[in-house]
Amino acid sequence: MRAGRAWRKLFIMPLTSQGFADRIARLRADLSEQARRVRSLIEGAFDACFSKDAVSAQRVIDLDEVIDRVDVDLEKACVALLSDACGSATATIAPEQLRMVLTIVKVNNELERIADAGVYIAELAIRLSKDGNPLPDTLRVITNSVVGILRDASTSLDKLDANLAKVVLASEEAVEAFKTAILRDLTVQVAAGRMSVDTAFVLQEVTTQCEVMAGHCTNIAEQALYVASGKIVRHMQGHWEEVPQGR
Repeated sequence: MRAGRAWRKLFIMPLTSQGFADRIARLRADLSEQARRVRSLIEGAFDACFSKDAVSAQRVIDLDEVIDRVDVDLEKACVALLSDACGSATATIAPEQLRMVLTIVKVNNELERIADAGVYIAELAIRLSKDGNPLPDTLRVITNSVVGILRDASTSLDKLDANLAKVVLASEEAVEAFKTAILRDLTVQVAAGRMSVDTAFVLQEVTTQCEVMAGHCTNIAEQALYVASGKIVRHMQGHWEEVPQGR
């Protein structure tokens, strides 16, 4: 069932405290499904790169239409819920419930941006399909890492798991290290004449998008940590630091 259809049923009755909780539960379920959809897209984009399959890459690009539609549906549902809560005389809304709705809005946006990066990688895969040289094995390490980080970031929010959210935050540095190692290897390959400059440029773009996606995943983990524990963390001077409330 499309998210929009499900929400129309929930809009019929006046908003109550239980109704507000039910609608948050529906939002969280739709967000979890969107996260799985986005993970499937980036997995497909990475696979298209390694198989150098332009047809598969185009299928990945086409998947983005559904993600964009759900992104809009989710945001509209969140806005409608907050509007109903402001005008309700029968619902008592807890502060943590409002924080959850705002978190869903933010995470929904992060997922859409991850999908955009995945689409760009699929477009790069189409360019790689014209290249006969094998891709470096180290590239698979960084792509697998990004898929795992997205999975863990989504799970940390689903289960309100603060410890798993912290694992995701720590993982960003590993992705940056993988990227540095890959770029160093590409430089060696080009200098030795074993790889063209054009191929090296495309692979550099792939690793850059991996880094971008990891950054969005840490943003999701920040939100999960905040909802689960009330702690606000920010990346400061090369490490994650707790920010006092009100700062």
